[in-house]
Amino acid sequence: MHDPTTLNRQGPDFGSQYRSVIFYHSPEQQAAAFASKGKLEKSGKYQGPVVTEIVPASTFWRAEEYHQKYFQKNGGGSCHIR
Repeated sequence: MHDPTTLNRQGPDFGSQYRSVIFYHSPEQQAAAFASKGKLEKSGKYQGPVVTEIVPASTFWRAEEYHQKYFQKNGGGSCHIR
């Protein structure tokens, strides 16, 4: 699970490539993303603001081969955040 209140970070990794983001392809997806983010913010589940970005999808770049099936290759696979 990812903490959507942490800017540009996932676990021990940080930088803009680790940001919390939802990419959308249509106005309907954009509306659904904003609705979902709003619902989460109002739920009180997190103390801080939800910093998840909502942006149009653009070119998708496949990760390098050493990142493919990373947890199967290197162990791990669970996050400490609950």
